[in-house]
Amino acid sequence: MVAIPAGTVTLSDRRTQRSWPVEVAPFQLAAVPVTQAEYEQVTGQRSSSGDRRPVDSVSWWDALRYCNARSIQDGLTPAYRIDAENVDWDIDADGYRLPTEAEWEHACRAGSTGPRYGELDEIAWYRGNSAEHMHDVGGKRPNAWGLYDMLGNAWDWCWDIYDAEIYGSYRVLRGGGWFDEHWSCRASVRRRSHPSVRLDDVGFRVARTPRS
Repeated sequence: MVAIPAGTVTLSDRRTQRSWPVEVAPFQLAAVPVTQAEYEQVTGQRSSSGDRRPVDSVSWWDALRYCNARSIQDGLTPAYRIDAENVDWDIDADGYRLPTEAEWEHACRAGSTGPRYGELDEIAWYRGNSAEHMHDVGGKRPNAWGLYDMLGNAWDWCWDIYDAEIYGSYRVLRGGGWFDEHWSCRASVRRRSHPSVRLDDVGFRVARTPRS
């Protein structure tokens, strides 16, 4: 886990043409996405071969359940109270959780202000260099805060609802994936999906709120 400093990030919504600043408190974020091996160790399941490849084909709900199960394994307080199709986030819990959309973009940028934190071919697996398949985590250059694969390889689930007025319960995806063109692998790009859907270019990485 990498300690991410506090800061401010500006989010934007293309549909409404609205932008707004968000204050981000200090938190911790995994240096790489959850891998196939890590997911199997906690859940007994995996989606494909390759221990060091990001776990994929996991729903938003799968990601939340993994966070809780890993928290219990590590003696931490689970972040989520899940009841059927309802979930509450205990913001005071020290267990693993998904990052918020603002946390994700703040961490991805790592103090940079452009569309990416480096040259795309040096930092990301995308359609132009991936040979149209997933790659092991950590194979490209990290950002300034030591986070790998924030762009490309696999999209990351975030906690937030995308746009409740238009898309209901759809949740935010960030980062771009191995099959995406270069324009999708940018710090500000947002994608959405239903929380129960499993896609072969979508995974997640875990965050934690440090004890005060």
